Amino acid sequence: MRIQIFGTECPTCKNFLELTKKVVKDLEIKAEIEYISDISLMIELGVMTSPALAINGKIVLSGGDKKENDIKEVLQSIK
Repeated sequence: MRIQIFGTECPTCKNFLELTKKVVKDLEIKAEIEYISDISLMIELGVMTSPALAINGKIVLSGGDKKENDIKEVLQSIK
């Protein structure tokens, strides 16, 4: 599984990255996690709010109000 986190270097985005890593570890998911802060790439992919989570190239979550359970639900549904 390929997981991409799109965000700026803000604390909310960095926290989202760390939460995602924790959930991946807790669920024992084998995944490659990549953090992308390239604004032009984010716009190209249609990311309108950050942070955003993409799995295998598809945006599945976005916005700074997401919690650990939101990430867990999405990853479990794809796992």
